[in-house]
Amino acid sequence: MIKDNEIRVAIYGAGAMGTVLGEFLTAGGLKNVDLITRNESHVNALKTKGATIVCEADKREFNSSVNALLPTEMSGQYDVIFLMTKQRYNQQILTELQPFLAKDGIICTTQNGLPEPDIAKSIGNERTYGAVMTFGATFLEAGRVALTSKIEAMRVQVGGYQNDGAKLPLLQEILSYASDVSNENFVSVTKDLEGTRWSKLAINAAFSGLSVVTGLTFGEAAKRRKTRKIALGVLRECIAVANASGIKLAKTQGHDMEKLLGGTTPFKRFIAYMVLPFAMKKHKKLVSGMLKDIQNGRKCEIDFINGVVVREGQKVGVETPLCTQIVEIVHGIENGLYEIDYKNADFF
Repeated sequence: MIKDNEIRVAIYGAGAMGTVLGEFLTAGGLKNVDLITRNESHVNALKTKGATIVCEADKREFNSSVNALLPTEMSGQYDVIFLMTKQRYNQQILTELQPFLAKDGIICTTQNGLPEPDIAKSIGNERTYGAVMTFGATFLEAGRVALTSKIEAMRVQVGGYQNDGAKLPLLQEILSYASDVSNENFVSVTKDLEGTRWSKLAINAAFSGLSVVTGLTFGEAAKRRKTRKIALGVLRECIAVANASGIKLAKTQGHDMEKLLGGTTPFKRFIAYMVLPFAMKKHKKLVSGMLKDIQNGRKCEIDFINGVVVREGQKVGVETPLCTQIVEIVHGIENGLYEIDYKNADFF
């Protein structure tokens, strides 16, 4: 195991998801983990009261003392920086982080969408790693966040971006410290980061976008007739774009999403329609982080979720009318043209 003072780890962008990760790693016994965020009230609360994780689905609560910092309080260099900020600020943030990255240090992005190519342009392929996280969290108040997924359903898959994966054992060992708090299957290594990314992107494009458009949780969107059909249509668009790009979606928690939900014949579409609510059961209480952003008066990341599917589809000649419509409606909501309402499903 990692010895005390052997490595330094930063969670840069310690919002809801980052606070969960930081608390779980710290509670599991990992030393030298810094939770870094620009949210001053959150940092102050973490410093004085520790990080409190309210596990809504499991009716449990955790609290641990953590090391929280503002970006201006950073010093020294880190061996691993988990990048958990919004993608729209990546270039500026990567420039700011370079002095704090050790000579052989790496950045592991946990961001949604397809963030690795742009990160690699800044720091090189050999230092770029990705972590695909399958759980959800939401901010409650300073120092206190809610884990909205079941603990047993939490998963993190790590992979290297077009490199030899030399740092994957280190990443796996770091994240294994959270296993004692969450579950023994919390972390695994994937040799197919692109396929894993696209599996997560397909789910996000189908449900995060709809969550913003309608205000529904993932579970509610999977149950209601109109949104269930839209979600399945978005999933098929993502699969078509990925396949045309030479990528097969990786299995998600042992399930082949392409076979289970991506069928195009009438019979397979009916089966997918019936299966979808059960497939989303463990994450039924999730709401999109993008929805929270808009409700708090901020621009969201729709251009890096459904928007990236549209752009990748244009590259390979695959039409994506549903993703295009979601992007248009979400931008309309941001600009005050529409309200967040289930009636927006009638636009499709």
